[in-house]
Amino acid sequence: MNDHYLKKLDRVTAILTQLQSKPIVRAQDLAQKFDVSVRTIYRDVKTLENAGIPIVGEAGSGYSLMDGYKLPPVMFTKEEVLSFITAEKLMQKFSHQSLGSHYQTAMEKVRSVLKYSDRNLIQNIEKQIDIFQYHAKTEDTIKDVIPTILESIAEKHQLTIEYKTVDDNISTRTIEAVGVFFEFNYWYIMAFCTLRNDFRQFRVDRILKISKTQNLFLGEYGQINDYRKNNNGNKTTVRLLVEKKIMGFLVNSKKYYGLTKETDAENGMVELTFETESIKDGFPRWLITFADYATILEPESLKEKLNELLIKISGKHQ
Repeated sequence: MNDHYLKKLDRVTAILTQLQSKPIVRAQDLAQKFDVSVRTIYRDVKTLENAGIPIVGEAGSGYSLMDGYKLPPVMFTKEEVLSFITAEKLMQKFSHQSLGSHYQTAMEKVRSVLKYSDRNLIQNIEKQIDIFQYHAKTEDTIKDVIPTILESIAEKHQLTIEYKTVDDNISTRTIEAVGVFFEFNYWYIMAFCTLRNDFRQFRVDRILKISKTQNLFLGEYGQINDYRKNNNGNKTTVRLLVEKKIMGFLVNSKKYYGLTKETDAENGMVELTFETESIKDGFPRWLITFADYATILEPESLKEKLNELLIKISGKHQ
């Protein structure tokens, strides 16, 4: 069997896996995934049909497996098994506690269909992989809080939450969840808040109560990344000169605070340009962590705020 037919066999098998895992699969998406033409995908689907796989749909609209059709369990390659082990370690450290137990039972099902040799591979290698987590794990008062949120998104049901702010004030909100995201060791909901009539993000560990209502919401909110990238607040341009030797410590945080441009300057310095919405509080508090290695080029208001913080800190620790 030559290389062409081996590649086709791998691709056809992968297309069958896609059909098993998704309700609708478009030929255009498959062509992009496997870096082939759409016509090649049409021929691959025809190959599956000729092999007796009952595929519903047609070119241009999408394909799916006929309801009720069952296939034997999928077999995994050795490389896929190793990736499962690594992913399991990541989930143990970084997943929200309301998801971790569900992932664990899912992995047990995956292990049950592995060949004996692959199960031995897992036993031999899983203790050789570890993920070190340097942040304290947050604890929630509610069981299955994230699954409840995700169910509300899928079913388009409003949620009612009791929420504790950073100032320990408690309020009741009705929200229409867009999605969840993990950032700086905390899980957040991005949602439309009916009280504020605007989009807000809520830290999951500050939710004291949550319930899914029977009220449907009609808004089509798109993807969560649309809201993470396009905040509507007033932004301020900030320019800093920072010593190059500490840039490695700012890799993730500088993007969070709105980095738009980074250029080398003279004398071992780097000029950073930001567009930030947190000029009055968040940005100066972040800047103070490396202020002895930085010079503020603009705006003047940031210099004033930084000086106020330094005076306040100095007064508390004299």
